[in-house]
Amino acid sequence: MKFVYICSPLRGDIERNLRKASGYCLFAVKQATVPIAPHVMFASFLDEAIPEERNKGMSMGLELLKRCHELWVFGARLSEGMEAELRAAQQLKLPVKYFNDRCEEVLDHE
Repeated sequence: MKFVYICSPLRGDIERNLRKASGYCLFAVKQATVPIAPHVMFASFLDEAIPEERNKGMSMGLELLKRCHELWVFGARLSEGMEAELRAAQQLKLPVKYFNDRCEEVLDHE
């Protein structure tokens, strides 16, 4: 099975963003992939509001990204964290797919 890194916002309305990310993970499972969503997992024990914990979460997430086959980006806007994940995926030469909030693939993402 293919491992896909789920890239979506966390900051802002964290509860809502975590629910949406969980939905993106379910979508990935239905596509016969294994979703890797560090922000969903790490939010249960790291505090996004504490810079050291946010940095640790980002660092661990980027380590997981190295083990993935693709990066899937969800939503219309890129957060600061998402931009860092996208740059890392590009450096790793990972395929990147873009989806809107309804999990529809977007081919002309800017």
